[in-house]
Amino acid sequence: MTDGFDAAARIDTSKMHPARVYDYLLGGKTNYVVDEEFAEGMIAVDPTVRNTAMSNRWFMHRATRWLAGRGVGQYMDIGTGIPTEPNLHRIAQQADPTSRIVYVDNDPIVLRHAEALLDSTPEGSTDYVEADVRDPAQIVEKAGATLDFKQPIALSLIALLHFVGDEDDAYGIVSRLVDALPAGSYLVIAHVTGDFAPEESAEVVARYRRAGSTLRPRTKKEVEQFFDGMDLVEPGLALAPDWNPDLGPDQPPAGDTPVPVYVGVARKR
Repeated sequence: MTDGFDAAARIDTSKMHPARVYDYLLGGKTNYVVDEEFAEGMIAVDPTVRNTAMSNRWFMHRATRWLAGRGVGQYMDIGTGIPTEPNLHRIAQQADPTSRIVYVDNDPIVLRHAEALLDSTPEGSTDYVEADVRDPAQIVEKAGATLDFKQPIALSLIALLHFVGDEDDAYGIVSRLVDALPAGSYLVIAHVTGDFAPEESAEVVARYRRAGSTLRPRTKKEVEQFFDGMDLVEPGLALAPDWNPDLGPDQPPAGDTPVPVYVGVARKR
């Protein structure tokens, strides 16, 4: 972390913040009344919102267990967000204490709480770098201090890409990040969709826009495009609760309403 960085000075508690809203939806405590009000407003429009956030998190747990079970020992998690236990490094290092993890975010709130991420097993390594997903070259350069880019790396983009608008070239960003990884690496994505409730989704998007933030749900076909040129592992691109649920113990929420999150894990050839 940057010496003398005063993250608190950059935190505006008078406006909702996507990272704090997500923290609230996950049951965290690092949020304010404005974030709670925004989140509850979304829930009133679309009751699946909280399950969506939780399903993102549960998928990350299962995907990390799956990767660790196949010998992956390096992880780069971009768009880390506010720490919520268990974090990715805890799951990876439970399976392999020598695992090396780099968390990437450019958010002052995350910076303020990053110390909660910077623990590790003695055999492994956990690091945090400040960088923007729109600058893949900087991310790779900084992560290279901890990760060996000659060995397979799991690139984790959980609940991130739907906050990257088309004007920022989300596909180009992912392509450049994957290009930096060696063969045998993996791409992990969880992405919200408006496929099942387009009117409710459009209203949530409008609420984010009015609050000065971007939310870009994508269709199944649009999410599949992020994996072009890679080999999706079973069961392919799926709704979050349907992706290898046997890798719990985390359980998807009950009910018949689809959880509007497409997820997938793909291997680089």
